[in-house]
Amino acid sequence: MADRKVSLKLLIDTSRQKVLFAEAGKDFVDFLFYLLALPVGTVIRLLTKKSMVGCLGNLYDSIENLSQTYIQPNQDKDSLLKPKAPALTQVPLLSINEAQGQAPTSSKKLYICSSSHCRRSASDATSAICPSCWRYINFEVTYITPPAVNPSSSDEAGFVKGVVTYMVMDDLVVKPMSTISSITLLNKFNVKEVGVLEEKVVDLTMAEVGNSDKLIPSSFPNCSLMGLKLLKASLQFKAVLTSVFLGNTGS
Repeated sequence: MADRKVSLKLLIDTSRQKVLFAEAGKDFVDFLFYLLALPVGTVIRLLTKKSMVGCLGNLYDSIENLSQTYIQPNQDKDSLLKPKAPALTQVPLLSINEAQGQAPTSSKKLYICSSSHCRRSASDATSAICPSCWRYINFEVTYITPPAVNPSSSDEAGFVKGVVTYMVMDDLVVKPMSTISSITLLNKFNVKEVGVLEEKVVDLTMAEVGNSDKLIPSSFPNCSLMGLKLLKASLQFKAVLTSVFLGNTGS
């Protein structure tokens, strides 16, 4: 996973320094769609609290600084601060599950009824009452997180099929690539001269920078710097590809 490379072919309008769209394969589209599955707490840890737009970083700080005294006994702050991302394998650029090193157990608390002759019911709250023996469900047991299921050799991991080339717009609209859609877009962007268009292939890897640069959170050492840039830009700009690959934020 560390040396995995994802390639994009950008079509750039050099007269306006704008990425019109990118031709992308399955890996890049899987990465983009995976962003929607990330818990907000994970996004904040990835981008760091200071880099978060809006006030979500302040909410994260508030929970982090709140004494456990104020938290319900059946709740744990880590369920919000360090939520588990979906256990998906082979999603490039953001290797969150590997970095977190998911253990077979989790901080989730589970209880069964206190009667040793019953124990037929379970709950995550100690105030619940077993409907069979009418005792409190307050005997704590260990909750085991099931391991991530690796796809078999005949299955294709990720979200989308790999036999298709996808068109990714500057604002991250994704659709299957076709010649007709490309021509339609050139008309939409009012491109009169083909000479102003430039194709540029960019290779994204899991190791654009070393950990010594301190740009990648220590909690997620297997993340790609470019993956983090794309995640952050998607929360800040409409022209994501232009801002990340050309440095043009439109300001």
